[in-house]
Amino acid sequence: MFEIWETSEPARLITDAGSLEVALEKVDTMCRLRHDQAVAQVGQPADEGYHFEIRDQDGNALARLTYVPDTSRAYQSVVFEELRGEDGA
Repeated sequence: MFEIWETSEPARLITDAGSLEVALEKVDTMCRLRHDQAVAQVGQPADEGYHFEIRDQDGNALARLTYVPDTSRAYQSVVFEELRGEDGA
């Protein structure tokens, strides 16, 4: 079991996931949402970006990501195929 947290102030639990692959997909979805919000100028922009963590069942951070939306271009996934465990074949 994995938990996805947005650790920008205040920190909050976003959701959980049964596998690391699903957790990575959910972080990517959150980054896409933040990008779309920035493009639409909805909500408060985060000058220092948005901070996410994937934590294990004991609450230990396994991965951290700071995402700063670039509204000058279309969203590009922050999760690389290598992190998903895909070999590209």
